[in-house]
Amino acid sequence: MPPQMTLQKRPLGKTGIFVTPVGLGMMEFSGGGSLLGLVFPPIPQADKNAIVKAGLDGGINWFDTAEIYGGGMSERSLATALRAASMPDGEVVVATKWSPILRTARSIGRTIEARLRFLEGYSIGLYMVHQPNGLSSPEAEMDAMADLVAAGKIRSVGVSNFNAARMRRAHAALQRRGIPLAANQVRYSLLHREIETDGILDTARELGVTIIAYTPLGSGALSGKYQDDPASVRRLSAGRRWLVGRDLARSRTVVPALRDIAKQHGVTAAQVALNWLIHSQGEIVVTIPGVTKIHQAQESAGAMGFGLTADEMGQLDTLTRAFRVPA
Repeated sequence: MPPQMTLQKRPLGKTGIFVTPVGLGMMEFSGGGSLLGLVFPPIPQADKNAIVKAGLDGGINWFDTAEIYGGGMSERSLATALRAASMPDGEVVVATKWSPILRTARSIGRTIEARLRFLEGYSIGLYMVHQPNGLSSPEAEMDAMADLVAAGKIRSVGVSNFNAARMRRAHAALQRRGIPLAANQVRYSLLHREIETDGILDTARELGVTIIAYTPLGSGALSGKYQDDPASVRRLSAGRRWLVGRDLARSRTVVPALRDIAKQHGVTAAQVALNWLIHSQGEIVVTIPGVTKIHQAQESAGAMGFGLTADEMGQLDTLTRAFRVPA
């Protein structure tokens, strides 16, 4: 029997916005647009509509996209899917990101209308700086983001891939404007636990910043599907093959344990991996598994509907503790 869904939401930092522990990542909706279109094959819009509807039906209330995900392709696809599901703007949280590549902070204010145009009437609940490699300081970027909050263009501000020191600078800059830093979106999973030792998690906890964990299933490696069908890796695009290859070797010792635990709960290995992630650090971590199929959205939503025992949590912690140190 499928697990019963739980709809309990968590605070997004200190913003007053609440999100479900699991959202859906829309990077895979980039296919056919910009450079990421070479990595992800196009998905028909009707399929995208069904994927988003499955997530909503499972209780998920937020979706993560970005400017760089197809140059607006992902944002527009998400908006179309939400509208097809008759989802009002006020009942869903959309997170998107500004790309700082070869740009200064001035670009934040200049490009926001494009983001809103692609989202076709859906407001930006969370707007993040996508990478720490812009041509301006984090202080300048946060000031530009704060201007958007003041103008009513976005509801909250976050960052992505910021280390602990840069996260502190972003937090301090926003604090001077009376705005909390909502989130830091970083890689975090059973296969990549570095944020537990490099200061990011501790700093987020101290500042009241939510961690948004991306690639929570190791690009699919923790689901076990590539172990079951090794030839399927060769059928992936070169970009996807590279993403999967990083985590496949690590996952070989973890997937059997996930499957054993999954049998006890009547769920899948992927759901166990997601469930560990959203519970191992209390409520500070939420996650955004990427999806390309309806069953993946259903599976991701279902990961919120059960609880692992203390022994199971401890077993997975012990098994992957070595992954707390950068490779």
